[in-house]
Amino acid sequence: MHIIVGLGNPEEKYLKTFHNMGFIAAGDVADKLGVKFRKKECEAFVAEAFVKGEKVIIARPLTYMNASGRAVKQLLAKYKTDASRLIVIYDDYDIPKGSVRIRPSGSAGTHNGMRSVIAEIGTQNFTRIRVGIRDPEVNIPIINYVLSEVRKDDYDLFVSACQRAAEAALTIAGGETVENAMTKFNG
Repeated sequence: MHIIVGLGNPEEKYLKTFHNMGFIAAGDVADKLGVKFRKKECEAFVAEAFVKGEKVIIARPLTYMNASGRAVKQLLAKYKTDASRLIVIYDDYDIPKGSVRIRPSGSAGTHNGMRSVIAEIGTQNFTRIRVGIRDPEVNIPIINYVLSEVRKDDYDLFVSACQRAAEAALTIAGGETVENAMTKFNG
């Protein structure tokens, strides 16, 4: 079983912000599998599906970004799954807008949501799929930027990036190695 978690903020006002790229991508995973987020458990909205006969849990934490780790820890415990079967999708200010990068492990970088996940589950050894949001033309504090709405002229770029991130998560959940997924989707 894999658990795919898309990080974001649950309120409507955050729906189209940069910080909700993980939520959007998790929604794309659910759409591709034909399932809906019908359950509320472990401080998250949860959808269940099967990929190549294996159960997959798709989650959007309701804890807000900076406390995302609480929901992730609860999901791992409830479904008796370890971090090696966890895939976290999130926005990343440290990589160019519209790019997708997969990593098998690593630090949180500048991302508070990932700091929370790592602190709560006690390891950096889980797959992360990052959707790049950095725009060199924008010069505002990072906290203001990540909570701002995606500009209309960039909307299609981010829709495409979230769809690629979702496809990458499904590729890994379907049995491909993280390394093969990196070769296919990074860039």
